Amino acid sequence: MTTAAPEHTHTEPRNAVDRFFEITKRGSTFAAEIRGGVVTFVTMAYIVILNPIILSSGADIDGSQLDFLQLSAVTGLTAAVMTILFGLVARLPFGFAAGLGINAFLAFSVVGEVTWPEAMGLVVINGLIIVLLSATGLRRMIFDAVPMQLKIAITVGIGLFIAFIGFVNAGFVTASMSPPVALGVGGSVATVPTLIFVVTLLLTGVLVARKVKGGILIGLVSGTVLAVLAEAIWHIGAKGDDNLGGWGLSVPALPAQLVSLPDLSLVGQVDLFGAFGRIGALAALMLVFTLVFTNFFDAMGTMTGLAKEADLADERGNFPRLKSALIVEGVGAVVGGATSGSSNTVFIESGAGIGEGARTGFANLVTGGLFLIAMFFTPLVSIVPTEVAAAALVIVGALMMSQIRFIDLTDFSALFGVFLTVSVMPMTYSIANGIGAGFVGWVAARAFSGKVKEISPLLWVVTVGFLIYFARGPVEMLLS
Repeated sequence: MTTAAPEHTHTEPRNAVDRFFEITKRGSTFAAEIRGGVVTFVTMAYIVILNPIILSSGADIDGSQLDFLQLSAVTGLTAAVMTILFGLVARLPFGFAAGLGINAFLAFSVVGEVTWPEAMGLVVINGLIIVLLSATGLRRMIFDAVPMQLKIAITVGIGLFIAFIGFVNAGFVTASMSPPVALGVGGSVATVPTLIFVVTLLLTGVLVARKVKGGILIGLVSGTVLAVLAEAIWHIGAKGDDNLGGWGLSVPALPAQLVSLPDLSLVGQVDLFGAFGRIGALAALMLVFTLVFTNFFDAMGTMTGLAKEADLADERGNFPRLKSALIVEGVGAVVGGATSGSSNTVFIESGAGIGEGARTGFANLVTGGLFLIAMFFTPLVSIVPTEVAAAALVIVGALMMSQIRFIDLTDFSALFGVFLTVSVMPMTYSIANGIGAGFVGWVAARAFSGKVKEISPLLWVVTVGFLIYFARGPVEMLLS
């Protein structure tokens, strides 16, 4: 097992809270849950800044833009509510926040055709559909139809995706013309923020390798202290066109104002069916279809990977309270749309908390509580720079990568789909794309290798759906 070892061998629950969350039963402790919840929050806290940056940058069809501070407030509120709700209902250590794929899709694609309230209405409809699919058991049936090799491949792919996000966020990997990606600036680690990422990564890696309890959290705190000192000494500043060596999303300096009252004016600013009247039913349905597919398989893949990493999944990839988890995940889209913070879903960064020993929903109470506090301390949350949080993501990616040892790689008809899943996720920056490519590759290779009877009928249906998903651009043009 790659994650933190249990801290004791007691088997009897110590109190009602222990019994409810099954803390002792899962080989955990209150200390491990609290520590894991804190680490998950620290690695997710950037969303309070990043989600507003993404959503506020998109002007809708009327030219309106969402306010940054209002978005920051509803981002923290929704993440807190959904993380706590998931912890209480599903009792799993999976944090919730605004999904990065969907918020970018909304800001850069959807609102070019509709208003922001209408776009959030589509998000709510997407969530209601997912809740219905989960409540009727269809989502579970699709989950069960996925071969175990692909479920493990999803875990491995997410690990590589997490690591790639970390490398990019830290500036260790950057975009270039030829080749498409490169090391740092000019082929070297040439900036102080990226250097601090490297130091934090190495420190955290050594601590985890030595099985030091709280290794990831120690690494995050140490890296943040180094970042604050570096900024105080060299006044590096934020990254920009005239300062390519600056910090990413936030400058690690003590803010002048620590507390601010949250502005929740965006809550309830939703037009449920306005998009259907503005752009027509077929075009609106295609947008909903894209949202559902992205939401559906991003969450399924993430939960599969996290449950496997937490050693909570059985040999088929199922984990405790799966149906409840799937329903609550759909509710996250509904609540995210209703608050104008975009669809909320399970966050892959939860793997950092799992790496610290979190095994139950009690960790979510800690993470959610910190998000509530973060609503009032948004300036303080911004102290942890992206470059430091990125080191934790790379460590978690390495831990999840180890699951590949459970895949039989000798049969190419299985390996083909596994390879596409693992490689397409980081290369396209999308969990859903990786899953879809893997499904299509798996079905094609197995079907034409004389193993068509081993393919579930439901998997055929989902694969066809993914083919439509991949061709949604031309389909939308035909419908319009």
